[in-house]
Amino acid sequence: MAPQQRQVPEILYPHWQHEYEAALIEPNSEILQERIEDAEAAIQRRLQQLSQDSNHHTERQVINDALTSLRQLRNSLPPRI
Repeated sequence: MAPQQRQVPEILYPHWQHEYEAALIEPNSEILQERIEDAEAAIQRRLQQLSQDSNHHTERQVINDALTSLRQLRNSLPPRI
């Protein structure tokens, strides 16, 4: 039996997807807030780039979905003291 190869997700949006995925997989809640902030900053930079372009409709939808996921992730964090 051949060993299973782990599939690496395709990076379609390198301007922000690495930071987003780092937030999604961060197991440490103390670091997670920082990862969320990094992802949101990367997404905001990309939105600035896209603001001058009426194309990229698919990426804009994926960004909206990602921001929703980041908000839900942030809401799941324990309160800071």
